[in-house]
Amino acid sequence: MQLKIKNLHVSYGNIKALHGINFSVEAGEIVTVIGANGAGKSTTLRAISRMIPSEEGSVIEFNGENILKYSADKVVAKLGICHVPEGRRIFGNLTVTENFILATFARKDKNQIKKDQKWVFDLFPRLEERKDQLAGTLSGGEQQMLAVGRAYMSGHKIMLLDEPSMGLAPILMLDMFEALKEINRLGTTILLVEQNARLALKFAQRGYVIENGELVLEGEASSLLDNPDVKKAYLGA
Repeated sequence: MQLKIKNLHVSYGNIKALHGINFSVEAGEIVTVIGANGAGKSTTLRAISRMIPSEEGSVIEFNGENILKYSADKVVAKLGICHVPEGRRIFGNLTVTENFILATFARKDKNQIKKDQKWVFDLFPRLEERKDQLAGTLSGGEQQMLAVGRAYMSGHKIMLLDEPSMGLAPILMLDMFEALKEINRLGTTILLVEQNARLALKFAQRGYVIENGELVLEGEASSLLDNPDVKKAYLGA
């Protein structure tokens, strides 16, 4: 088991966001978390990457390591957990190449860094065409490519993705998910939060459903697609 979450509680002040959720992700899997806006999906990813604190009694482990003893930067540098947050959060005043360089701040394997950058450019040819362009001047789709590519460059044992389809035209959305499949095929585990539940469940192998900070359903993605409650609440059926 690569990622293990047990009894995860998170609060924002007096507001309880997560109420003791439990789930796991195996190495090499694609797992999705779906739910309504405000259900706690993004909070879950932020807690894993240590962007926000978890409450006492929470357990988050990655390859047997206690994530909660690490700061956010060490989660990336030491554990190889990369997080693509909602809204991309690229450095708009830096070029595409400079964004990639910044992502490798903790890596020492210079030859592999060059290979990884070439691989990302092969995966997203538009980024290579714009490698010297300021990231803030890229289109929304190109910025999402950059956000995913930058995460890959940081060290790619597991990738946490928050709404990667947001703001993308349908054709770019499908292209993005095909690229993510390729990233997964080469060994990167993916934990995906996605508002487009149908797309997420077709992409993932397993899924979890969060409602009001609690896990209410879990299972194979195909079975969740056929679940009448999921259909009614999230698939427009």
